[in-house]
Amino acid sequence: MADVPFHGGDTPHDGAAQRQWRKRRRLSSVPAALADRAERFLDRAGFDRGPWLAVGFASGIGAWFLFDAPWEWATFLAACALGGLGALAVWRGREDRTQLMIASIALASVLALGTSVIWARSAMVGAEPIAYPRVLSLDGRVLEREDQPAEERVRLTLAVRDPEQGRAMKVRINVPRDRATAAMQEGARLRLKARLMPPSPPILPGAYDFARTAWFDGLAATGSLAGPIDLVERADRSAPLAEAQRTLSAHVRAHMDGSAASIAAALASGDRGAISEADEAAMRDSGLTHLLSISGLHVSAVIAAAYFLAIKLLALWPWLALRMRLPLAAAMVGALAGIGYTLLTGAEVPTVRSCVGAVLVLIALALGREPLSLRMVAVAAIVVLALWPESLVGPSFQMSFAAVIAIVALHNAECVKRFLAPREESAFARTARRVAMLFATGLLIEVALMPIVLFHFHRAGVYGAFANVVAIPLVTFVTMPLLALALLLDVVGAGAPVWWAAQLSLDALLGLAHFTATQPGAVKLMPQMDLVTVLTIVGGLLWLALWKGRARLCGLLPVAGGVLVFALTPIPDILITRDGRHVGVTGESDRLLVLRESRSSFASDNLMELAGAEGEVLPFERWPGARCSPDFCVLTLERGDRDWHLLMARSREMVEERALAAACERADIVIADRFLPRSCQPRWLKADRRFLTREGGTAVYLAEERIRTVAQSQGEHGWWKGGSRR
Repeated sequence: MADVPFHGGDTPHDGAAQRQWRKRRRLSSVPAALADRAERFLDRAGFDRGPWLAVGFASGIGAWFLFDAPWEWATFLAACALGGLGALAVWRGREDRTQLMIASIALASVLALGTSVIWARSAMVGAEPIAYPRVLSLDGRVLEREDQPAEERVRLTLAVRDPEQGRAMKVRINVPRDRATAAMQEGARLRLKARLMPPSPPILPGAYDFARTAWFDGLAATGSLAGPIDLVERADRSAPLAEAQRTLSAHVRAHMDGSAASIAAALASGDRGAISEADEAAMRDSGLTHLLSISGLHVSAVIAAAYFLAIKLLALWPWLALRMRLPLAAAMVGALAGIGYTLLTGAEVPTVRSCVGAVLVLIALALGREPLSLRMVAVAAIVVLALWPESLVGPSFQMSFAAVIAIVALHNAECVKRFLAPREESAFARTARRVAMLFATGLLIEVALMPIVLFHFHRAGVYGAFANVVAIPLVTFVTMPLLALALLLDVVGAGAPVWWAAQLSLDALLGLAHFTATQPGAVKLMPQMDLVTVLTIVGGLLWLALWKGRARLCGLLPVAGGVLVFALTPIPDILITRDGRHVGVTGESDRLLVLRESRSSFASDNLMELAGAEGEVLPFERWPGARCSPDFCVLTLERGDRDWHLLMARSREMVEERALAAACERADIVIADRFLPRSCQPRWLKADRRFLTREGGTAVYLAEERIRTVAQSQGEHGWWKGGSRR
């Protein structure tokens, strides 16, 4: 053995060394083989790669929200730059890596561009919130007026100057309807006293973040009227679009009765202020709430009607028909109609997305190209995100694009094209195929929207696909044309019969919504899906939708994994709101145990949604396992093979410090909506006013001995004023 050299290339005795060298060579070829497969896959994909640029752009925006501090955003931008330059340096000049090099550089570029756009947007439009609640005398001009008859109020957005600091700021004030005159419109100058609050952060982890929305809307405070309000100066000129929207909404409501009038006003002008809470809830729980938001369905109906009428009417003019391509002229008319409708209804994100997509479809039709493609959806997404990058994290953008992607991907599938292809058959068979396709589309949309709905709203609908089979054709082919015809006939005073027919169609829609929403199991509250899980599922669904061929089936793996993780996601044992006044405990009863019965449904609704609980809440004082006095409640929970002792404050009355300290020593968790002395030292968690001010609303998982707070998801973004993520 001593004669066998440790290293040797030519001796016959170095077989072991040679076998190791060959194994290492085989291992080193694995990355090259994977790169070869990726190169061939990208080369075959062709134009299917285009929509992933929109996904990369959106991912860059999302990275800015996910990362906490400016140094992390800058590091991410540097990593994108290094990744793109590295791909260029390594693969430049290699013909067998052309597609990989292009894909890497393009992906790095759009990731960096997305982060840069949202960072710049935040710096330009972000409004510093006021530091604390206060009552101020304000003098400012009305920027926006929103009538909300269902709430008996008018919401005014004002440009004012802080009387204490002198800085310009934008505030939103709720004014009782009987105190708001018609002259208080855009451009008018008002003097008033208002009670202002800084925009509210999430009440619990996973709840709606109004502070973030207000930051990008430029709102420094919101509040209500707390004194006199005077009109100092009338508007020198009215805002034409806002005035037209209010006039149209009032005209529609004047010609219809009851709830149908408010729905018709929403469809015609985008004004949802008159819709009652009961109707809003019924539309939401039946899966029909998308019909109230001016989006693809409504914009497409308007543009399609304008296109059809234009091409038919222009064909009656022989001189024009002989000198101009009528599809091009009709496309221009349809585009103008869509843009006008978008502006009239407030230019919300779904409306702008739909308008951009519809205009692209018209351009494709005019050029004789395929109009329904995922590339068109990707262009629309990039346009919307470039203008409003913050919309990415809102449910409106996510749900509207998820639905459109699902529809386009389904109708581009070869099996669906064959199913819908024209053939010799009876009218009944043709109608049956269309109805089946409509139902399949509705079902697919429900599946595509499910993770987004669970993440944002913590509820799952069951019968939405069935309701949409009836509701979508009803609104598209009956209600919308009737409303348009009624408005047209009102010019000559002959619209009354059509208004009556439109009333019947909307009564039928509301009847369907209330019937569906009241069925057993129509809505199931679920615990919140965490961010990693929803991103995994959405990523898998995007892979399924954007690629073609068998490779798309790989997307089923992350979808299945995400669903499994969600099924195993634990429900929080204790939920504590940001002010400490409301506490919910799960797992002790079939009802949610709460510290206080709130006069407002906001806190209890959030507690129940995030706990996945249904029915009525049960106060601790009526629960046999709790002991309550006027000042405190004591409760023992058995979790994770041990007992957890909770001490919760119910009042703000003074308590003798020594007695409080002794009670804290016997407790594992102490919860209070006030500051507790340092002598109060529980064994595990002290969630008093000091803690909650720093960390915000808190969810406690006892079996895992961990807590989740609002602060953990906020970082150093401008809208969060609590503690930094730790």
